[in-house]
Amino acid sequence: MAIGLLGRKVGMTQVFGDRGEAISVTVIEAGPCHVLQLRSEDRDGYKAVQLGFDDKPRRLAPRSERGHVAKLESKRSKRLSAGGVELAAKAGCEPQRFVREFDLDGEHKVGDKLTVAVFDGVKAVDVTGITKGRGTQGVMVRHNFKGQRATHGVKKVHRHGGSTGCNTWPARTFKGRRMAGRYGNEQSTMRNIKVVRVDAENNLLLVHGAVPGPINGYVLIRGTNMVR
Repeated sequence: MAIGLLGRKVGMTQVFGDRGEAISVTVIEAGPCHVLQLRSEDRDGYKAVQLGFDDKPRRLAPRSERGHVAKLESKRSKRLSAGGVELAAKAGCEPQRFVREFDLDGEHKVGDKLTVAVFDGVKAVDVTGITKGRGTQGVMVRHNFKGQRATHGVKKVHRHGGSTGCNTWPARTFKGRRMAGRYGNEQSTMRNIKVVRVDAENNLLLVHGAVPGPINGYVLIRGTNMVR
């Protein structure tokens, strides 16, 4: 069953299991998420449910974001209504800071609110986030190179990556060679993470282990298709 939700990484802590063992968990504020739009194959060419998370004050949202979630009077909308064009339904909620689309099962309507209760009975999830950006790093940090020897004959190149070029042929460096460069700040998915606890009252989801991203970073949570 395809289920999904948007959330925010709160931080890490530990809880105790039934046998008294300490379990390291990541606390995720999952939902509530508003259904903003429904994609259909007839109109959009694919089927999806657009969810929004984390309300934004209307005074901080541009008109395009406000009009995405609520009906705004305009010359264009009046002209379309007068011409008999049915305008798209609006969720009637506050503008959302984090908007993503999911291929979800079940019947959904614009304006519905999905909570963390959708994960009741789910044993494992996939969590997608943006990893922490660490700037430019060398090959030892970025690619786990062991570095060069610290013995006689190695002079001030202990953390260097070594030779990167080729011989007369092909006389170039192949694309994809592991070198120093930007590390982090990219999308990463942790798959098949065990769900430890679902706190529907506080909209919290506790999962075993770490998930990508910094504290307060946005994440996507999907029911995994792997068997734990």
